[in-house]
Amino acid sequence: MANRPILVIGATGQQGGAVARELLRGGHEVRALTRSPGSAAAQALARRGARLAEGDLDDAELISSAMAGAAAVFSVQTFMGPEGVTGEVSRGKRVAEAAAAVGVGHLVYSSVDGAERQSGVPHFESKWQIEQHLRMLGVPATVLRPTTFMDNFATVQRPQTVDGELLVRLAVRPTKPLQMVATADIGVFAADAFERPEQHIGKAIALAGDELTGPQIAQVFRETLAMPARYEQQPLDEIRGFSEDLALMSEWLNDFGYQADIPALRRRHPELRRLRDWLTQTAWQPSMPA
Repeated sequence: MANRPILVIGATGQQGGAVARELLRGGHEVRALTRSPGSAAAQALARRGARLAEGDLDDAELISSAMAGAAAVFSVQTFMGPEGVTGEVSRGKRVAEAAAAVGVGHLVYSSVDGAERQSGVPHFESKWQIEQHLRMLGVPATVLRPTTFMDNFATVQRPQTVDGELLVRLAVRPTKPLQMVATADIGVFAADAFERPEQHIGKAIALAGDELTGPQIAQVFRETLAMPARYEQQPLDEIRGFSEDLALMSEWLNDFGYQADIPALRRRHPELRRLRDWLTQTAWQPSMPA
């Protein structure tokens, strides 16, 4: 892999950005695929040493061009767009087909834990379709299957302060443990896969660094921030009001849930972040009420 770049798709997003930064820290040459090379996120990667490649996952020719000469590829797609899971699947398959045609030696694909278990959750099933397509094409691949992102607590699930108390709201019942992972650790495991392909190609790895119930999550916030915090289960109908897909995922999390082997993962990477580590390292602060 020496002197040959690793192409990172989605390099300005949460997962791709984490992978690109971890690879750059390890001294790897990174080719960052982005639709907007002039964006702040893309320019930040360029300052770290990444080479920017302009491209769009709807353009097979541009994808193939970006892969030319690359030693390996990190692939991730999102269902959070106007085309939903249909667009996610078509783009994921397009990347897989380009990798097969170009002869990429190793592709690391970010899926989701539970994709393999017939969950009935649309954005889980979409990733399973992409996983199967990679296998059908014979692309040498490693599949990473992350759980819930700790980073969501900084964005869509950011707790707010209500009357001086931090309110943590999730759709899981108070007694159901939820596995979660820091996106930075997705970068760590992806980099490990690229550096040791002989130990990873053909494998699927579920990723999580912590497993906590809702009240335990609130306790971690309370102890880490030294402020009152409590947990409240978000009603399923509230979620269904803006996304049936996410409502189905919430039902699945309550009925089944993620199954990453956290002790085994921590033996491989002792620095695997727990929620309290992530809160401290990111200097997390609560969202103030409007």
